[in-house]
Amino acid sequence: MNKSIRGVAIVTILMFLALLINATVGYWVRADELNNNPRNTRVQDEQFGAPRGPILAANTPIADSVETGTRPYANQRQYLDGPLYAPITGYYSYIFGRSGLEALYNAELVGQADSQFTQRIVDTLSGRAPQGGQIQTTIQPRAQQAAWDALGDREGAVVAIDFTTGAVLAWVSRPSFDPSTLASLDFPATQQAWDQLNTDPASPMSDRATKEIFAPGSVFKLVVAAAALDHGYAPQTMIDTPQELPLPGTLITLPNLAACGNTQQSLDNALTLSCNTTFANVALDLGDDVIREQAQAFGFDSAFGGDMASAVSTFPADPDPAQLAMSAIGQFEVAATPLQMAVVAGAIANDGTVMEPYVVEEVRNNNQRVVSSHQPTVVNQAMTPANAALLQEMMTHVVQRGTGTQAQISGLTVGGKTGTAETTPGASSHSWFAGFAAEKNVAVAVYLATDAGGTATPVARAVMEAIS
Repeated sequence: MNKSIRGVAIVTILMFLALLINATVGYWVRADELNNNPRNTRVQDEQFGAPRGPILAANTPIADSVETGTRPYANQRQYLDGPLYAPITGYYSYIFGRSGLEALYNAELVGQADSQFTQRIVDTLSGRAPQGGQIQTTIQPRAQQAAWDALGDREGAVVAIDFTTGAVLAWVSRPSFDPSTLASLDFPATQQAWDQLNTDPASPMSDRATKEIFAPGSVFKLVVAAAALDHGYAPQTMIDTPQELPLPGTLITLPNLAACGNTQQSLDNALTLSCNTTFANVALDLGDDVIREQAQAFGFDSAFGGDMASAVSTFPADPDPAQLAMSAIGQFEVAATPLQMAVVAGAIANDGTVMEPYVVEEVRNNNQRVVSSHQPTVVNQAMTPANAALLQEMMTHVVQRGTGTQAQISGLTVGGKTGTAETTPGASSHSWFAGFAAEKNVAVAVYLATDAGGTATPVARAVMEAIS
């Protein structure tokens, strides 16, 4: 073989190998990515022609497939109480793809997950059509409905968790939307529904429970109190509490909105009465690094792992003293999701241990066999158990005789913290409650836009009462 022919042969072989490698990568390495890409129309057509597994809450389908009786799209998604569960299920649309658990667990729902490999082999050998898996959530329908009803027509959100495991028991955002309108196979109607939802000024597709961050107001005082207890303060430590505190380097004063006197308050009583100037002075004494580290220990400035892909709650990076004083009362650039504040309350109730929140308990195949299940995961020890016990008691004082008396439930030990956050001029303020019911192992956080009236505390009580 002469030199030129040999060169052509080598180039040809290399090109053939490149094609072979590319095909192998596409078939094996990127198989899951391609199968789960909603823009892959071949896979889309195949999946809409086969039954998709249900998403369950307490063994009741909240998302399921129904046969259309027509081809090529033999199955259509339907949602039980769609607006109630929309932030959890998300939507499954031929045109607009997937969101929520429909997206996160798409492979399991269509039976293509690695954990379902054996079932696929069995189905193939027996000649059965591929069967999707079932997603069992941790949601308690009674608590979910209680949160929905208590919010009413007001803008707000509720998250309730089992603070010993991190299981999400309720997850509600209002206003909401019906995912069924996007799952319709009447494509012009689906497009119209999409356009209406995305131009609605009320933003019904926004998940205010986990994907939106808000100024937490005085519920953030729980973080400051935790930092104080872990840095030498005691519940009875007396702290300067002027009725108005001049903010360092400014002409602005920070007032107390409660009757906190004009002398000193104990840390305990300051939490009970929600004294702004007390907590501003604590933060100024401890410094921004200590407050930030405490916030981060609870989960601020980082995303939760697992199936709770929430927005990141934040504490300002380098506040000056005046900004730090405002941050201590959950203002300035402090921002949190309701999920984050439920985690804070839950960690305090759980003796300082932060559990990773999750909403999917297990995945089952179509024969009800469990193919994967969640194991509770410890994220961090945010404060010592001894100091967490002190803060638990301080939070019960808020409910017994302070700003949170509307959260009282007969026969239960309830602790909590109320909050009101000022927002941009002309916008509604926010009402908050974050707390726990000890005997039920439940922590709850409620955010409520107050332009429609009311406060968050009665909503929290209704949810805690409904938890089984």
